[in-house]
Amino acid sequence: MTEAVRLAQGAVGLSDPNPRVGCVLVDAQDRVLGQGHTQAAGEAHAEVMALRDAQARGHDPRGATAYVTLEPCAHHGRTPPCCDALIAAGVARVVVALDDPNPLVAGQGLARMRAAGIVTDVLATDHPAAVEAHELNIGFLTRMRHGRPFVRMKIAASLDGRTALSNGVSQWITGPEARKDGHAWRRRAGAVLTGIGTAREDDPRLDVRDVETTRQPQRVLIDSRLELSPSARLLAPPGGLLVYHALAQAGERGAVLAGLGAELVSLADPARGKVDLAATIHDLGRRQVNELHIEAGYKLNGSLLRTGLVDELLVYLAPTLLGEGRGMVDLGGLTALAQAPRFRLVESLAVGGDLRLRLRPATSA
Repeated sequence: MTEAVRLAQGAVGLSDPNPRVGCVLVDAQDRVLGQGHTQAAGEAHAEVMALRDAQARGHDPRGATAYVTLEPCAHHGRTPPCCDALIAAGVARVVVALDDPNPLVAGQGLARMRAAGIVTDVLATDHPAAVEAHELNIGFLTRMRHGRPFVRMKIAASLDGRTALSNGVSQWITGPEARKDGHAWRRRAGAVLTGIGTAREDDPRLDVRDVETTRQPQRVLIDSRLELSPSARLLAPPGGLLVYHALAQAGERGAVLAGLGAELVSLADPARGKVDLAATIHDLGRRQVNELHIEAGYKLNGSLLRTGLVDELLVYLAPTLLGEGRGMVDLGGLTALAQAPRFRLVESLAVGGDLRLRLRPATSA
């Protein structure tokens, strides 16, 4: 199963919106017969890739054990059910790291294989391989269970919590290794989101450049009044741009952006006259975004945190002090410590000369 999880990592940046799954077929002597991972949407899943690999090696999978990181699917989507492929191949046992919460599967894959006489086992949720498989698919699992993506907010800051100088200059606080690592997290995401303030000041591309990828994430802009410049790099290839605004009519500015390939969505919060951020996150879930990666300014960061839908902070701390400047988030004027959002440390890792922290809300599992 450890090898199956390793294989599943090869589906990052490839299989979305499908989960990242790996499969290893072994015989009674634990010799590998075939292996594979999920391909791009519409192409073969991990189980089929492993069966094809076994065939290419000249191995017969009958009587084999299949180790799969997620319950084999039981429905016809872009491809036929994987549980049927394993049944037809004559495997004797299937070991699964995770149940699939997709309502179209949800135990049906396991049930169909058991009915066909295949012995099936599911790892305990605290098994190391199950934990790894869960983390690898945390976005898919969140979308299946809650109808929205797993939301990760990336922040690069100094030791005193500054993300930019007072004049807005922020490139570069962290070193090249941290920036490359940040692109690896972008690669995981189905969409990368920023706000109009960052778009104006930094003119970012928000694509994946520093690591290899097969697909680019959807770029998302929060732009309540459609102020994006037609010359902004967000509008340039590769990848598309989805713009959420709060106007009743997009008007001439919207027509210009649409003419440049942007998709415009009006999603206003009437009470604030701005984009409804919680509705935006759920709309991205409907668009099959598994992981939403946020790289925004301190004001939008604060607004997003106030939705209660941010699942993880990805913070890069540089060994420098900036003094006066812009902070990480704007939470407004808190009057009591009890109002402050609290997080628990999931990971602490040196990346080049910087420190990477991953934190999740203290109340989350």
